Order: sequence, then structure tokens, then C-alpha cells
Amino acid sequence: MKVRLKVWRQKNAAAPGQFQTCETPELNPNMSFLEMLDVVNEDLAGRGEDPIAFDHDCREGICGTCSLVINGKPHGPHRGVATCQTYLRSFQDGEEIVVEPWRARPFPIIKDLVCDRHAFDRIQHAGGFVSVRTGSAPDANAILVPKENADLAMDAAQCIGCGACVAACKNASAMLFVAAKVSHLGLLPQGQPERYRRVKAMVDQMDREGFGGCTVTGSCEAVCPKEISLDFIARLNRDYAMALVRGEPGKVTAGAAG
Repeated sequence: MKVRLKVWRQKNAAAPGQFQTCETPELNPNMSFLEMLDVVNEDLAGRGEDPIAFDHDCREGICGTCSLVINGKPHGPHRGVATCQTYLRSFQDGEEIVVEPWRARPFPIIKDLVCDRHAFDRIQHAGGFVSVRTGSAPDANAILVPKENADLAMDAAQCIGCGACVAACKNASAMLFVAAKVSHLGLLPQGQPERYRRVKAMVDQMDREGFGGCTVTGSCEAVCPKEISLDFIARLNRDYAMALVRGEPGKVTAGAAG
């Protein structure tokens, strides 16, 4: 099969970008979307043209690196599936496919389809960790955790920090990402001592990075490749309100993390 790609090309952050259309070589419908871009880039390089820059790493849906808006939808046509696990058989032979980078002011474009998502790292650094020394792994069941909380913490911990939630939101809100990171620690006993300082610090950093406010449209949940629930945003809001009532400071000091 062959497809026609309408791809966003942009030399660097300062240069203006534009869509460029290219016809692909013959493709196997069972190759992934990223493998298709590899083939396209080999063809472009063979003709002396600049390959398309795009982010990729594990290609197994767990690293959160792949970040493409395909036909207007972050990660493409399937719910709960990352770009790297989207296959060409999801499209029609000869179809025109529009490919863009994440578009949000806190995610400036570096080149073509690659954007800078270090804003997420800075939010994590603001408080998304347990600062006490945790030592070696404890024996099983040494710290009892209610199963409901353990399951919810695991659900929240599945967030891979890809940024699709931001790309899908009309306000470029990062609330789903922050809610997942706050919740997976706040639901466990080890995360309780810094629970309210953590949420204050991370929300404050999110605001400083320029992400927009949440208006609960649900677009973030709809495109999340790990199907993180909006319920975690409600949990974040409750913890944040409690942090304000308690007068918690918005800074967590990273110390002797074990």
C-alpha cells in the first residue's frame, strides 16, 4: 500500500513551519506508523532531502516519547493506543494522512514533529517524588496497603508523560498528567507525609510553565494512551484545596531519596 503524507515541516523553533506533502514508497500494512516514517526517511535521504524529525524510543507504548497528532487526534485513530503501536492497516490504501506535532505553548517545537516537553520534567522536579530515604526493598506485606488504593495507585502510575492530554485540550491544560503523578504517590502510605506539599508544589509549577486551566471537557481522557481517568483530577482538586486550607508551602526539598 501507499499513502500520501501531509507532514508539518519546521526547521527550528524560530523558523516558520508549513505542511509538506510527500508520496510514500510501497509500504507493508503491518508496519507501525513509526516504521513507516523510517521508510519515508530512507527514501528522502536517498534523494538528498532532509529526513522528517520525529521523537521515538521504546516503540512498545511505555516510554511516552512518540508524540504525533495524526489526522487531528493525538496518537492517532485508536483509543488507548500510542503512536508507536498504531499500524498502517488502520488506514486506507492511498489515504492522505495529516501528521503534526503536539501544539501547546509550553511545548515549543524544536524541529518538524519534535517538541520540547521538559516542562513535564520541571513539574516532576517540583515535588513528584518521595524525598525521604526509602532504603532497600521491604519484605512483601511489610507495609499494608488497601487493595482499592493499590489498584488506583497502579492505574495512576501508568501515565507515561507523553503529553497527549495537553495536545488534545483546548486550554493546553496539564491537569491529567499532574493528577496522575500526584495521585499515584498520594494513595500510598509512603507518599502521605508530603502529600499536600507535593500537590501544591506541582500545581504551582504547572501554572508557572504556562499550561492552561482545566474546564473538564474530557478530551484529555479520550486521547490518553493509558486511559488515565478524569477521576484523578477530582482527587487532585481535593488535595489541592486541603493544601490551601492547611497552608502547605509549595516547595518540596529533594533530599536523600533512596
